[in-house]
Amino acid sequence: VQLQASGGGLVQAGGSLRLSCLASGRTFSRFAMGWFRQAPGKDREFVASISRSDLSTYYADSVKGRFTISRDNAKNTVFLQRNSLKPEDTAVYYCAARNAIMLTATTPNDYWGQGTQVTVSS
Repeated sequence: VQLQASGGGLVQAGGSLRLSCLASGRTFSRFAMGWFRQAPGKDREFVASISRSDLSTYYADSVKGRFTISRDNAKNTVFLQRNSLKPEDTAVYYCAARNAIMLTATTPNDYWGQGTQVTVSS
């Protein structure tokens, strides 16, 4: 599976931005999908994930209520809608895929995208 993330950019605090991750190469619906991020000088952290089947979703506490993950299996794409952005949301955002029902903050992931930079100005 090849993952191509897009949609990053510069946004003001309080604004919104939607990230997309296009998957190719394998049957997209077999994979649980997730988003992670890495801020400068920090470890990569889990943001959100969505199951491959019943569309269950999980979020990091820091983004609950502000971010929404969704997927469109017909378009082989997973999305991350981010509202009420804060400067601390500034990071490189990565999408990940796992050939399983679900992925979490600690499960090993099978594929990673190249990352897209998001900068939130105060």
